[in-house]
Amino acid sequence: MRILAIDLGKTSSVACVYEVEDATRQFRRFRTTGQALQSLVNDIRPDRMVIEICPMAGWIADLITSMGVEVQVANVSAPAWRWSNTRRKTEGDDALRLAQLSSLNQLPQVAVPAPPTRQWRAMIRYRHQLIQRRTQIRNHIRALFDRQGLALPRRTACWTQAGIAALRTYAKNFEEVDMDELWRGELECELQALSAIEELVSQVEQKLDEIEQQQASCRLLRTIPGVGPRLAEIVAAVLDDPRRFSNSKQVACYAGLTPRQYQSGDTDRQGRISRQGNSLLRAMLVEVSWVSLRYNSWARQIYERVRRGSAGRKKIAIVAVARRLLVRCWAMLRDGTAWNPPLTVGVSV
Repeated sequence: MRILAIDLGKTSSVACVYEVEDATRQFRRFRTTGQALQSLVNDIRPDRMVIEICPMAGWIADLITSMGVEVQVANVSAPAWRWSNTRRKTEGDDALRLAQLSSLNQLPQVAVPAPPTRQWRAMIRYRHQLIQRRTQIRNHIRALFDRQGLALPRRTACWTQAGIAALRTYAKNFEEVDMDELWRGELECELQALSAIEELVSQVEQKLDEIEQQQASCRLLRTIPGVGPRLAEIVAAVLDDPRRFSNSKQVACYAGLTPRQYQSGDTDRQGRISRQGNSLLRAMLVEVSWVSLRYNSWARQIYERVRRGSAGRKKIAIVAVARRLLVRCWAMLRDGTAWNPPLTVGVSV
C-alpha cells in the first residue's frame, strides 16, 4: 500500500511517499496549488492520501476525492498527535508521522462535510466574529467616556436609537476638534464603525434566517422550548450527519462537554470538561441552557437536581443541562422526531 502524506503550507508543502510493505519513504516539496497537487497525485498514484485539518483541507479533500483516491484528514488536536519531549520537528517529520499513523490505523481523524455545509458553518462563524467586533467597539466607546469622567447608561440602553443619538451629540469630525477634544473625533470614528458593523450583522443574520428556515433539521430543533434559530443552526451544521455518532457519549465528547478523567492505580477521578471540539457550539449551548431554565421545565429539573441547592454548583449544573440538551438535539435529528420531554429525568454528572 502506498500512502501520500502531506504537511500543508500556505505557499509550499512537503509530501512523504510511504510504502507500507517495507516502510520506505521519499520526500518531495511542491507549491500548494490545485494544479501542482493534481500533478503530484497523478505521478505517485497513491492508494491513500493523508493531510492535517486546516482551512485548506476542505477543497483539497474535494479535489483528491474526485480523482478517486481515499482521503484521511487528521485531527491534530488529538493526544496521538502531540509532539512532547521532541528534539526535532520538521515538515518532513510531520508528513512521515501522518503516514505512519495512517498505516497503523491509529490516525485520529475528523469528518469533512460537504461544501454547502462548510459554507454554512463559515457563515455562522462569521456572524460570531462580527458580534465580537461590535462588542469591542462598544467597549471602546464606554472607555472613551470613562476617561472623560462621563457616565453612560448601563446594559443595552446605551445602544438603542435614542442612546446612539445621545452619543452623537458628543461626536465631532477631527477637522472640528483641537488637542483637548481629540476623543470626540475618535468617538465619531467609532460610531461610524458601529453603524457599519450593525449593518453587516443585519445582512448576515437575514441570510442565515433564510437558510435556517429551509432546513428541516432546524425546524425540528426549534420545537424545543427555549431553542431559537441561532442554536438550531449551529447544532444542525456542526453535527451534520447525526448517524456518524454511535451513542450519546460520542456526541457530548465531540462538543467537549464530557469531564476529563485521571486514572492511575487506585486513583480514578474526573476533572473539568475537556473543552475539545467546537467552542462556539459549546458556548451557545451553555448560553441557551441559562435561557431554557425560564421556558423549559425539563431543563429546570436537571439544573435543580444537579445543583442540589448549592450556589457553588451552578456552573456544574448548567454544563449538565447543556450536555443533556445537545444529546436530546442529536437524538431528535437522528430519529427525525419533534420535542417530547421525558416524564422522568435521570442525571449523571
